[in-house]
Amino acid sequence: MSARNSTTMLHKTVSLQEQDSEDGLQRQRRPIPLKPLYTAADVENLVHTDSLPGQAPFVRGPYASMYTQKPWTIRQYTGYADAAGSNLAFRTALEQGAQGLSVAFDLPTQRGYDSDEPEALADVGMAGVAIDTVDDMARLFEGIALERVSVSMTMNGAVLPVLAAFIVAAEERGVPAGQLTGTIQNDILKEYMVRNTWIFAPEPSLRIVGDVAEFLAVHMPRFNALSVSGYHFQEAGADPVLELALTFANARKYVETLCSRGMSADEVCERLSFFFGVGADFFVEVAKLRAARLVWSHIAASCGARSAKACALRMHCQTSGWSLSARQPDNNVVRTTVEAMAAVFGGTQSLHTNAHDEALSLPSAPAARLARDTQLILQHEMGLCDVVDPWAGSYMMEALTADVAKRTHALLVDIEAQGGVLAAICSGWVHRRIHQSATRTQAHIDAGERVVVGVNRFVSPDADAPAASLEIDGRRVQAQQARRIANAKAQRDCVTVSRALEKLTRAARDGTANLLALTIECIRARATMGECTRALEVVWQRYVMRHDTHHDVYGAERASDSAWRAACEEVNRVSVLIGRKLRVLIAKLGQDGHDRGANVVAAALSDAGFEVSLGDMFSSPSSTADLAVAQKPDVIGVSSLSGAHRELVSQLLGELADRGAGATVVVGGIVPDEHARWLRHRGVADVFGPGTPLETIVQRLAALVLQREHLNVTTPSPAPCDD
Repeated sequence: MSARNSTTMLHKTVSLQEQDSEDGLQRQRRPIPLKPLYTAADVENLVHTDSLPGQAPFVRGPYASMYTQKPWTIRQYTGYADAAGSNLAFRTALEQGAQGLSVAFDLPTQRGYDSDEPEALADVGMAGVAIDTVDDMARLFEGIALERVSVSMTMNGAVLPVLAAFIVAAEERGVPAGQLTGTIQNDILKEYMVRNTWIFAPEPSLRIVGDVAEFLAVHMPRFNALSVSGYHFQEAGADPVLELALTFANARKYVETLCSRGMSADEVCERLSFFFGVGADFFVEVAKLRAARLVWSHIAASCGARSAKACALRMHCQTSGWSLSARQPDNNVVRTTVEAMAAVFGGTQSLHTNAHDEALSLPSAPAARLARDTQLILQHEMGLCDVVDPWAGSYMMEALTADVAKRTHALLVDIEAQGGVLAAICSGWVHRRIHQSATRTQAHIDAGERVVVGVNRFVSPDADAPAASLEIDGRRVQAQQARRIANAKAQRDCVTVSRALEKLTRAARDGTANLLALTIECIRARATMGECTRALEVVWQRYVMRHDTHHDVYGAERASDSAWRAACEEVNRVSVLIGRKLRVLIAKLGQDGHDRGANVVAAALSDAGFEVSLGDMFSSPSSTADLAVAQKPDVIGVSSLSGAHRELVSQLLGELADRGAGATVVVGGIVPDEHARWLRHRGVADVFGPGTPLETIVQRLAALVLQREHLNVTTPSPAPCDD
């Protein structure tokens, strides 16, 4: 071998060793570490490896034939602006290959507000479709054969009026309730853990869950009463084991609740379905879905279920929204495709693939089409439907499946040790575990220990080029909905409506009648969604939950990182110059309940040396301005993921000016480039989009405080990313 070849080989060896070191670090940074090599020894004594598809413990799938007879159902989670626009999107999706519909409602609808109520105005139509009356629901499904098309509705807090409107709209078109097929999510417990679109406290909300399940069991045998969701736990930051454990803890509570009302375990479990997120850790995600069936078969049996249908878990999956990047968004096509393959290899019964532009806004029509075509290509071109559970027998996959199941069982024991899932929610245990997981993940991304192509590694020179995004005219939608509400009220019999709503209130108070049955009467009389909710509010006030900020996780994970240490030193330097800690108030305005980003940023800023306070969820601009006057923060950071930031931040700036409050306002979250320019023009000092490293946020906030104190300083540029 020549000297030159020896030198080249040496350089290659060093490079490979460095790469092995990086890859090994990434493996160990995962919540479930992977071994570099698996052998037959890893699957010794695993009982489940001898099972068959369609047979207990169902790890290989709930049906014997799986996709060889019928592929998974292609669903499209859709809804934006008003009913007419969403109806067009539904019909287009069905024409282009979708086989079932999943409805995304806007935040006011999910929170039980009509579009003309003050609390709702900025959010109407922004993150889903606005539904205020049964006539809106009729327009939403116009031209769609409800007796043939399965409909899934992501609805929890306002499940009574929304499901009632769906039933009445179908009934008035001649489709009896018994012919409707689909699923209502009705999974209220996870709302108190992550998604936050609750209305009432847990106890009355569980009664609503039970009334819905009992009504559907009698009147709508083809419609599932519960879809227990793990997806939102993953989106909020939970690792795969925590996602499964919390999902099954909630499911077990629902089974116990319904059985206590006289339903049998078989009857309850046979009508349960599950909803999981599928993230970027390919092998673990496949194993997670296989393990989910293994764990559920044991839980269902322990609850008293005996039938195969009750013990066989059926699931819907959605590719990860959180894994999508606003920088170089075309890369999201690859991410979504691989995540979709993990869902298929894991044995899902239906699947939604996210559009590649959803980190920027609601999906555009071309992006939604590509997302559907991705599934059609997997079904019809790639041969993925030809073999049942093709990973069965793999040393790695079977060992990993067993490992995930074992870890999930152990965490379920921990939840019981907290006093059960309700106690774990109320004590803050659940929020703490999810927040710690999300914060660690963010620290690993910011440190480059978890690679995100185009964000913290392999960044294209045009990564920050402006990208097109779907624009919703929220003011137009809100005005339109307000007119429709007024017209509906003008044409109805007010006495009949009042009597129906009074009956609903009495039933909430005395517990003697089924709330869904009575809500259907209200909707037939043309009560609005908000009026039905307010009838219940007479008895049950809106629930308020306060979340604490959990410190020391982010800083500990990045303690040895020079960029993070430099940012912390800058905060300390500014604190010394102004003679106190830098104060930040983080606010969630309007009806946006997604708080992963706000919580992680709050924790990291605290670790960096800021004095941080979190405003209440669903705050108004006025109440936030009042809080700013009382706390005198240097900076108010508005976290926005719902698209209502322009309206709400403009109101906040006006309220601050009226009070003479001098806080600097910044905005973080999903903010398209055009919106960021608009916000800056209105007086917002800085905008932090998705993927902004937290050390960059820390440095820029410290610079803003110095500017506010009239000291001579220039805002530091973000640290360059490694290639």
